[in-house]
Amino acid sequence: MIGPQNAVSVSSLRTLLAAVALCAAAPLIAQKNVPTALPPQTVAPSSTGSSAAYYHYGLAHIYEDLATTQGRSDYATQAIEQYKLALDADPKSTFLQDGLADLYFKLGRIREAVEVAQDQVKKNPQDIEAHRLLGRVYYRSLGDAQGTAQSQMVQLATAEYETLVKLEPNVAENHLLLGQLYEVSHESAKAEAQFKAAQGLDNGSEESLLNLARLYSEQGDTQRVINTLTALPEGDRSVRIELAIGASYDQLHKPKEAAAAYQRALDIEGENTDAQRGLANALLASDRMDDALKIYNAIVAAEPQDAQSYIKISEIQRRQGHYDLALATLKKAKAMVPDSEELVFNEALLYDALGRYTDAENSLKGVLTATAKAPEAYTDAERNNRAIFLDRLALLYREENKITEAVDVYKQMASLGGEMKMRGIGGEVDALRDAHEWDKAAAVAAAAAKESPNDREAQILYAGQLADTGKAEEGLTLLKKQLNGKAEDRVTYLTLAQALIRLHRYDEANAALDKAEVFSQKNEDKVYLYFLRGTIDDKQGKKDESETWLRKVLTIDPNNAQTLNYLAYMFAERGVKLPEALAMVKKAVELDPQNYAYLDSMGWVYFKMGEYALSEDQLQKAVARNATDPTVHDHLGQALEKQGKLKLAVAQWERALTEYSRSLPADIEPDDVSKLHKRLDTAKVKLAKNAASVKVTP
Repeated sequence: MIGPQNAVSVSSLRTLLAAVALCAAAPLIAQKNVPTALPPQTVAPSSTGSSAAYYHYGLAHIYEDLATTQGRSDYATQAIEQYKLALDADPKSTFLQDGLADLYFKLGRIREAVEVAQDQVKKNPQDIEAHRLLGRVYYRSLGDAQGTAQSQMVQLATAEYETLVKLEPNVAENHLLLGQLYEVSHESAKAEAQFKAAQGLDNGSEESLLNLARLYSEQGDTQRVINTLTALPEGDRSVRIELAIGASYDQLHKPKEAAAAYQRALDIEGENTDAQRGLANALLASDRMDDALKIYNAIVAAEPQDAQSYIKISEIQRRQGHYDLALATLKKAKAMVPDSEELVFNEALLYDALGRYTDAENSLKGVLTATAKAPEAYTDAERNNRAIFLDRLALLYREENKITEAVDVYKQMASLGGEMKMRGIGGEVDALRDAHEWDKAAAVAAAAAKESPNDREAQILYAGQLADTGKAEEGLTLLKKQLNGKAEDRVTYLTLAQALIRLHRYDEANAALDKAEVFSQKNEDKVYLYFLRGTIDDKQGKKDESETWLRKVLTIDPNNAQTLNYLAYMFAERGVKLPEALAMVKKAVELDPQNYAYLDSMGWVYFKMGEYALSEDQLQKAVARNATDPTVHDHLGQALEKQGKLKLAVAQWERALTEYSRSLPADIEPDDVSKLHKRLDTAKVKLAKNAASVKVTP
């Protein structure tokens, strides 16, 4: 019986095959055209027995090679016939049976390949090659199957590779493929065991490590992905490993570490575009815009059709204040990818920065209309993208003081359901608060709390409105009811502290932060906690202590715009460290150029530096984006007064008083209002004197 278990030597087999090949090839040498069949004189020595089996197998092998090299179906048919004749001569040959099944597989005749292999497995359950072929067939069929058929195919493939792992326990590939099948079946523990087995057999190979990393990534354990991949010494890592490390650090929002990984990938393969893009993105996230821009420019120089890099270049130009240049760059990208949602989003931000609000609105509304579906028809990714666009459009309306339109957009966001529901309702409340529509805001929050009595986010939103609208104890009690001793209490304690700060109950606020700190083990969890501690110290006049807390935030997150702005404003109020304050607030504005509060802070820093024209410019931008904040009107009035524009200053101060009258008590510092009244009265006296002086002049 032919096969490895046969007593015939390998050298004898090679001799026979060579003889058959020579016999078959002899008449071909003299002919230019290859015949459709071998010459009739090459006849088998007998119809049965090992020699006949060898003979027909040799012919089958030749025809198989010819079919492969010349792509002729008639040779494939001849190869199959010769395999069958060989099996007629030696019907018990595992070698021939496996060869025929493999030939069917190579020819794409999958059903016949499976039938032959299944028949062979029935005859010989230990036949490794038959199991391997069945495993390959079932595994490769996964992509074409759907629903129940796919589940069945996963089960069939898994059964074959489980058998192969038993028959060949030292073959790493079997463990890898079985692990991947377990992954598909969501059997994570089994998958991990197989990947680790493969890793042990293959001495920490790249494939086993990457499979383990992917498994941990799907489980959401990004840090474990990094730990797994970085366990491999740097000198043994491939480009693929470094790219995976960089992508994992990206997910953890650690751009410096990501940049280092991408740089190592480039050190291995200097022209790797994926590593270049990854490095540029990480540098941009690290606020190293000039370095990022250099790499993006190199990418588009090598690949002029790389629209994504043009979009990133435009983003850098916009953030650096080069708006016209950014718009020109975006137009290049738009010619390549006119339907890119990321491009449209950046275009809207750019138009907003230029004050072209209608164009910004049209860009956002265009993509929202083009991608609209029934709420239940969106995929998770589509739903998330739509929420981002809706949120940006609503913010744009709020900047334009179009509160009705903003509320409508937030309602569309809430209709997406899931986590988007409360995001939309929360946005609606914030928009109404912008317009000082406190009762309406409270009513929206109350309705959400009533509709979802077990939703912590809804209850917390309502509690905040109660605390702000004269029902402080009721609001605080509702907040405390949300505490359950679990990790989510961190957010509740932070919200409680924020409410207590607004009520000027600083000791209680610090106590709430102490409780929040118990659940704040990661650095990123401490950012807002430290920010609130800094706020408390600032409110109590402990400026140095406040600065210490805020600088702790910036140590963890140097690009925390909220903290950069707060610290800069605090310095401006005291008239200290003004150059540093200016650098900080410029960075905050660069990170969020549409934020009116940051523009106000920049204007106030310029005011304290005596740069009144620059101050007015920034404060006018701030007022344009939020006309209901009395502080901004007051600041603008002071900048105008310093330039002798007294009538304009009076108009701003009167508007400030109007907005103060509509504000919540928690948002008003009595001393600020008293000073404003004094400035306004003094200015009116000056205007009256000036008017009288003009009348008596001959």
